[in-house]
Order: sequence, then C-alpha cells, then structure tokens
Amino acid sequence: MSCTPLPKRAQRHAYKDLLLVLFRLQIPHIQIQVYEAAATFSERGAAVALSTNALQALEQIFPPGGKDDLLKKAGAVPLNSSRSIVGSGPHAGEIIFDSAGTESEVVVHRASLLRELVAPLPQDILHPNKKLASINPVPNTHRVGVTFEDGTTDEFDGVIGADGIFSSVRSYVLQSEADKYAATPAGFWDCRSLVSMEKAKDVLGEDLFEVDRQCGWVGNGGFLMHDVLENRTVVQCVISAVERSSTNDRKRPLNREILTQTLHNWLDGPIAKGMIELALEQDDLHGYSQWEHKETPRYWNGTVCLMGDAAHAMTPWQGSGAAMAFEDAMILKELFSHVRSPAQVEAAFKAYDTLRRPRCQRIIDSSRETGMILCGQNEEAGLDPEKLGLLLSTKWDFIASLDMEDHKNDAVIKLNEYVEA
Repeated sequence: MSCTPLPKRAQRHAYKDLLLVLFRLQIPHIQIQVYEAAATFSERGAAVALSTNALQALEQIFPPGGKDDLLKKAGAVPLNSSRSIVGSGPHAGEIIFDSAGTESEVVVHRASLLRELVAPLPQDILHPNKKLASINPVPNTHRVGVTFEDGTTDEFDGVIGADGIFSSVRSYVLQSEADKYAATPAGFWDCRSLVSMEKAKDVLGEDLFEVDRQCGWVGNGGFLMHDVLENRTVVQCVISAVERSSTNDRKRPLNREILTQTLHNWLDGPIAKGMIELALEQDDLHGYSQWEHKETPRYWNGTVCLMGDAAHAMTPWQGSGAAMAFEDAMILKELFSHVRSPAQVEAAFKAYDTLRRPRCQRIIDSSRETGMILCGQNEEAGLDPEKLGLLLSTKWDFIASLDMEDHKNDAVIKLNEYVEA
C-alpha cells in the first residue's frame, strides 16, 4: 500500500513538523511519500510547549530513547515549573499559583524540532516545491489521484492532509460544507519575539529567570508570557490580547503606540513596559490573529483524511495544538500497523475520526474559554488571584489524563468494527 500526506501552504501555526513524526519510522508494509508546498522543509514561529500528553504520544511513536534524543538535539528546555501572576490592576504582581513541572514537560523552538525530525528521513520520500492542485478518486478503485501545480500527478491508496489551518485537503474532505466550517477568528491576537537570555534578564529582571520557569501574566484585556528556549540561551516573549473589533486580517503591524494602548491598564504593573521594549526590538514586528475551527463534522472522506491544524485548528491558550497533532500521529500509526489491504484504509480513517474528533473539539472549546479567563474577561473571577486560581487549577485535567494505550486500543477496536461491517 502507499499513503501520502499532501503539501501545506505556508501558514503560521502549520505543524508540518508534527506530520513528519508519523512517518519518521515507517511501518514496514506502508510506503510513504511526503509532499511540501514550500521550497524547503522549514518552520516559522517561535516555541512550542510539549506537555505531558504530547510527550507520552511521542513515546508511543518513537523507539525507546528516541524521543529523548530528539529533544536533546533540538535544544529543548525542561519546564521545571510554571507560574501564573496577575499583571494589571490592584493585585498586580501577586502570584495566582505555581505549578510544578514534570520531568517530561519541555519547551522547544519549533524550527529546531523540525530540523531534527527531518534530518534522519530518507531523502527519496521528501518532495518540496509540490503545491496541491486537485484531488480526485480513481474510478472503480480505492485509490486517490493527486495533481500538483507543476503538472505532475500520482495515485495513492490513502492521502493524509496536514496542510494547516486553511487546508486545501480540508476543502476536499468537507466538499460543499467547506465554507460553512472554515476557520474563523477566535477573538484574540498575539505577537511572539525571541531575545537573548542576557537581554531578557536586563530588561525584565534576573529574578524572573532564576528557575527555568514559564511565566504567564493575567491582566485586563491581555496576557503576557515568557519562557526559556535553546538550552537556556533564548527567551520567548509573547504579548496576547483580546480583539477589540472584528477583522478578517490575520496579520497587523505593531508599534509602540498600539502596544501601549493595548496594555494601557498594565503600565503601572511589574511586566508590561519591559515586554513592550523587548517586542519593539524585533524587526518588522507584527501581531497575528488567532483563528480556529469552531466545528468540524468529519475528519475523513473516503480514503482522504485530515490531521493537525487542517482538522482541528485551535487557539494556543491551553498549549494543545502540537499535542493534538502528536496524538493524531500516534493513532494513525497504530491504525495503519493493523491495516492489511487498501480496502481497509477508509475504515482506518473512519476509526481515527471517531476517536480523535470528540477530544479535539472539546479542547478547541475549552481553549477559547481559557483565553477569556487569562485575559481577565471572566465575569466571576476578574483579576482576583484566589478566584483565578480556583477557576484555572483543574482546567487542564481532562487533557492530561488521557491514557495513550487505552486510546490506541479503542482505535483498533473501532477499526475492526468498521472492517467487519
């Protein structure tokens, strides 16, 4: 059998690195080809946090020790703890709660992670400069034909689209309903910048970096965060805010006036002025609207399916976009290890949809709600440290509690049911 992921358009938050995890260790009876629209296999963006469930999913995909070796080479930094602090208002500077990290939780630069994922892959399965033109079922077969913009064509037993939030493959899967379920603004924007550890200490204060800690600052209409990357040499700084007016523009230029106005209620607090200064040191500073798939009726159509942001783009407030794509990869790998003929590919994709869609949809909704809380928009909690702590303390429990072995076993059970039906 053959299976191919289709190319992604260059999009922010497009996790091509996560797709490649699925194919880094090829299943012996499955031939894989990976197509990329861009000229090189590279990634934009700053950091990605890999939570406990993300790392557990990787453990299921890689051989023993493989996950740890990958993260070490990518310069991942252990998330020893996270701290939530009030950033504006009368309680500015007060700690909401500290959360101890686990040995597995890390923060890693997205480009470095992709570099290490791609490095060992056979070059003959990687095809850059391949932009998707169309997908068409091959009559009287289980196969799918794909055509690229350069005029080349091919046929496969199955196609997996990991082509980002504005996925072309998603349009094929959803057909006439594609526009109805297209990505839409979630109501937030953010900008991310990378600075040296020395500069971050100088501007924000050395005391904030005594521990490799992710710090999130909750305030009126916004949220600020900083965490450590690249073997403790780089700090990621994030400024996020509520969209005050609806817009379909995903990218907007930022300057001192805009950032100062956005954080005007924060300026007497301990963090905002420094974060603004660090942001303004970046060349061509822009903010990006957060978009999401608020609902998706299915992740598969025949022998074509979606994974990652193409299936379930979500806001970053619960740090689960990467984790969900890793879990997708884990389940697809498990299912295809049990697929024995091309006739079973559709059953595998249907089983994948049955398992993955409810979980991802719940996180999409929960993440949006969490963003409102972290931006001080929850009417009950406001910026009260005690109320925020109670509201946030259990918000991640259902995400982290998934048993990966059970999830895989459930997928195989569903596969067998659909094969026998």
